[in-house]
Amino acid sequence: MSQNQKAVYVCVVSKSKLWLPGGQLPCMPLSQLPFAGGDTVTVGNYQQTPVVGIFNCNVMLPDDEMAGFRDLLPYLSADLFALVGRVIQLDHMRHQQAFCGCCGQRTEFNAQAVAMWCSSCQRHDYPRVSPCVIVAVRDGKRLLLAQHPRHKTGMYTVIAGFVEPGETLEQCVAREVKEETGLSITNIRYMESQPWAFPSNVMMGFLADYAGGDLNPDYEELTDAQWFDMDQLPLVAPTGTIARRLIEASCTLTQA
Repeated sequence: MSQNQKAVYVCVVSKSKLWLPGGQLPCMPLSQLPFAGGDTVTVGNYQQTPVVGIFNCNVMLPDDEMAGFRDLLPYLSADLFALVGRVIQLDHMRHQQAFCGCCGQRTEFNAQAVAMWCSSCQRHDYPRVSPCVIVAVRDGKRLLLAQHPRHKTGMYTVIAGFVEPGETLEQCVAREVKEETGLSITNIRYMESQPWAFPSNVMMGFLADYAGGDLNPDYEELTDAQWFDMDQLPLVAPTGTIARRLIEASCTLTQA
């Protein structure tokens, strides 16, 4: 059986959105696509099935079959979500790094190197990933949660932010909490990470304990920040996100 006859997870990206016919990530042979594909790259395998990204699709896909990557979060396993996210990040790279940062000439996508290639400089420009920290802060049986302007559903989540040049991850965690809430923290410890293709980040998750200070939310960054009893949490980040896992880990530690 040829490669085009084998079923693969198909990730067609157009204008930062995914082709999701029937609201699902399609799994089919490439030969059965209802359009001629553009550039393709295999980003990995999920349960022995290749995950293939397709860029520069040469037809206008129906609007009602296009959706944002975030829409897949409740339905995909963490491993498959991460692979589809890699396709999204490569699409972001293709647009943001379309011209060489050294000579200004147009670059081309090199699928084998998974990078942009400048034939003038003879150099590869690899995907740029922004490091972010995200932290759950607890005080006994209370958990610090914040709400952002982008959370239109009223959802609360934990504190997060980008790492600055010359800053350790732990320093970033303490700074972000201080800047956004006015609180000091201690016992900062790493838990896990998650690729986060919004648009091209990696989230590094931490747990921490309250050390002092009065809660004083930065309303330029947040719409609200409160201490919540762990037995009475509001609507929080959805399952599948590192934010949710940090919240659940904090609650488990409190019960232990």
